[in-house]
Amino acid sequence: MSGLGGARVVLAGALILGGIVYSSWILEFFLDTELDPVTSFLSELDAANQKYRDVFGNADVISAVLMLVSATLGLLVTERRKFYVAGWIALAVFGVATIADASFPLDCSGPDCAASEPGGLLPQLHHVHALTSSVAVFAIFTAMITFTVGAFRYREHPLLRTVGLGLLIVTSLATVWMLTTNGIELAGGGNLGLGIAQRAQVLGMSLWLCTLGCAVLRRQERFLNSDFGRS
Repeated sequence: MSGLGGARVVLAGALILGGIVYSSWILEFFLDTELDPVTSFLSELDAANQKYRDVFGNADVISAVLMLVSATLGLLVTERRKFYVAGWIALAVFGVATIADASFPLDCSGPDCAASEPGGLLPQLHHVHALTSSVAVFAIFTAMITFTVGAFRYREHPLLRTVGLGLLIVTSLATVWMLTTNGIELAGGGNLGLGIAQRAQVLGMSLWLCTLGCAVLRRQERFLNSDFGRS
């Protein structure tokens, strides 16, 4: 395998591993976080007062570093097409924003914080964490959209045109659900599964990153199996 081919395999591995690590919130079902997954934000898992904050915070940083590695390799060893270039840049922004996200955690989360924290959309909208989280979400959605559009535009990466597109749609619907639930809660209508909506959103993002990695790997395998790859 050529050096370029090896770099693409590393790229695919970084994307897949990054997607898996970004799903570290699943560990909340095995750890006693004292948070209700139905109503809590994922950002609350690594709040400063949480005993397992290092587990979730470090996982986010590892995932972010893997995204920065992926973005760098993607720009260096894959096709320099404008939609893909925009996608790799967006993934880099996502990585930087996620590191900032972990660096500026919420001060407190859980039932003991209810009296001390501002009202409304939990403490989320009253903290710099809100900005970093928003940038991260916007960046990864930008990557998901640009890569999907590119796959259709250039008629390649069938995984992105099928599984990837499906995950983009599901993730978008989960985001609409989360935003709608936020509005209802702020209006005093109660919580309608805010935590479930966000977890569905982040799971969709994680699976999409894994799908992108598989698409890169599949393209590399097709190249190696082609007459040109064997020459």
